[in-house]
Amino acid sequence: MEQAALTQKAIELLKELISIQSFSSEEDKTADAIENWFKAFGIPCKRHINNVYAVNKHFDENKPTLLLNSHHDTVKPNSAYTRDPFLPHIEDGKLYGLGSNDAGGALVSLMATFTHYYAEQNLNHNILMVASMEEESAGPNSLRGLLPLLPKIDVAIVGEPTLLDLAIAEKGLIVFDAVVKGMPSHAAHPNDNNSIYNTIEVLEWFKNYKFPKVSDVLGPVKMTVTQINAGTQHNVVPAKVELVVDVRVNDKYTNAEIAELLKKEAPCELKERSLRLNSSSISKDHPLVQSGIALGRKTYGSPTLSDQAALNCQSLKLGPGDSTRSHSADEYIYIHEIEEGIDLYINLLKGFLQ
Repeated sequence: MEQAALTQKAIELLKELISIQSFSSEEDKTADAIENWFKAFGIPCKRHINNVYAVNKHFDENKPTLLLNSHHDTVKPNSAYTRDPFLPHIEDGKLYGLGSNDAGGALVSLMATFTHYYAEQNLNHNILMVASMEEESAGPNSLRGLLPLLPKIDVAIVGEPTLLDLAIAEKGLIVFDAVVKGMPSHAAHPNDNNSIYNTIEVLEWFKNYKFPKVSDVLGPVKMTVTQINAGTQHNVVPAKVELVVDVRVNDKYTNAEIAELLKKEAPCELKERSLRLNSSSISKDHPLVQSGIALGRKTYGSPTLSDQAALNCQSLKLGPGDSTRSHSADEYIYIHEIEEGIDLYINLLKGFLQ
């Protein structure tokens, strides 16, 4: 099929995906639509829960494997929407709808690219296409849970909105629960150990703390207090204040190193929720990145998290759309971004696979 016709098919698929509610763990109907795409092109595919995946026609176990991955689950629409989030609508070149930008545009562009190369012979890598579930919730059945069922992966492209620039590194994430303690008392009595007042110094510490190792690509580790909870009655000083701390980790640290450092230095109790969402990267000298640079694309480091965190191999984040539109009201992607995305993916792989 000609690339223009394949691109139009991809846009029609994206419209269909937008029209189907597919919140994390509820993606069964979008998984059906993705299966139908593969069947329409005569491509055998497999399904595990709501993950749908396929390999190229001439898959060879003796060759390394390139993963193409993006997700088909969405967050729930926020209250600021003025349009029906499930009604795909094109206006002024923009395709509106929930999941259009994050990450439907990247997903259908990767699926079109995989279909383009499916029957190609004599490629130097196998191609594995995975349309995954539960990315938004980082759930147990997401790409992370699917990996044991997949062939060994040597390098990956993860489709997320990057304005078609090459995100060669991505920050990891640790969420900490923190506790600031004090002496509970009646509000009418003196108390020099008020947990809420004690929190002022702790908040200043978190605000001003600087991690010494700064990444050339990702910059410094970013730490932000995002939640505070304390007290149940106006006349009672609470025994403790609970904080939530969001830490975005650069590629100079492992998550375990960050946790050890903060537990040692922070002026309060800290407990991490998980250490599995480490930072991801790919060498700027990798042939996949060099293929993109040769096409005029620039490299950068991404502060946002994706399914890259599940992978142990080198991985590149790349896709049509703009990350700032993700999870916003009246989400959209430009039609030309999808067209350019498919063209870039196809030419990127042409430089890498042949």
